[in-house]
Amino acid sequence: MSTHAYHDPSAAGPSRVNRTHVALILAVTLPPLAGCKSAALSFAADAVAQSGGSYASDDDPELVRDAVPFGLKTMEGLLTENPEHLGLLTALTSSFTQYGYAFVQADAEQADLDGRLDAARAGRLRARKLFLRAREYGLRGLEVRHEKLSRRLREGRDVPRALRRAEKEDVPLLYWTASAWTLAIVNGKGDMQLVAELPVAIAMMERALELDERWGDGAIHEFFVSYDATRSAAQGGGAERARAHLDRALALSMNKKLGPLVSWAEGVLVQRQDRAEFTRVLEEVVRADPDAEPKYRLANILAQRRARALLDHVDDLFL
Repeated sequence: MSTHAYHDPSAAGPSRVNRTHVALILAVTLPPLAGCKSAALSFAADAVAQSGGSYASDDDPELVRDAVPFGLKTMEGLLTENPEHLGLLTALTSSFTQYGYAFVQADAEQADLDGRLDAARAGRLRARKLFLRAREYGLRGLEVRHEKLSRRLREGRDVPRALRRAEKEDVPLLYWTASAWTLAIVNGKGDMQLVAELPVAIAMMERALELDERWGDGAIHEFFVSYDATRSAAQGGGAERARAHLDRALALSMNKKLGPLVSWAEGVLVQRQDRAEFTRVLEEVVRADPDAEPKYRLANILAQRRARALLDHVDDLFL
């Protein structure tokens, strides 16, 4: 499953970095008068919540891996002073999800492929904690938008009806919260209570798709490439549905995203045991130019890394 690390959660302009630095300075140095402090913290929260775009275009995953935790803790600190700041809640949901998937879960999956089972278990446990943390921020954000919605989702009662209140503006929170929830389940399959909550996360993602299927240049369709590969046609999924979502995800990203192809190969083609097509698709991913679209650069580099790892273990995946 791809969460498209690192997707820019904001629409801020090119002055984002300078604005963030200025905001942080103001938050620390302005006189500690209640009104001034509150204004400075609000300004800082706005700026930091919108400061993720530079990660998406970075070409150095290790640099991003080392940099992100500081940003996460900075946002959490600001949130304690402004606990209903929707921008911060959304940014924390997306950033914890992407960090957990791109670096923590990815390392666990690599350890699994390499047969380092203890490292894989430890990595999945940490990833699960990060995804649950992201989910909590997402539910808090949805509660800010719609009173009592988070309680309805947690209880899992009449979820489709509860989600009718959601609007197009809620799609980022719906997507990132559902992604975090699903990934927590993937990394915590022994927790049956958590596994039983999967229908809630899927209903949220289906509502997001209904509200704005183009969001994130096909990100929601990419989610369903992975999810439908795990279900049969009788269950509402299957290869044909996954293929339809793949085609739409590629169309909406103008064939610039590599993640959907990796999801298709890892999900449907392994299940089909189609080694020749699996190899062809992933070799196509590896040959692609990750710089073709700067806003997808980091995500594409990470997709290529996963493709190489899968190709290196092709004999383990096919009988």
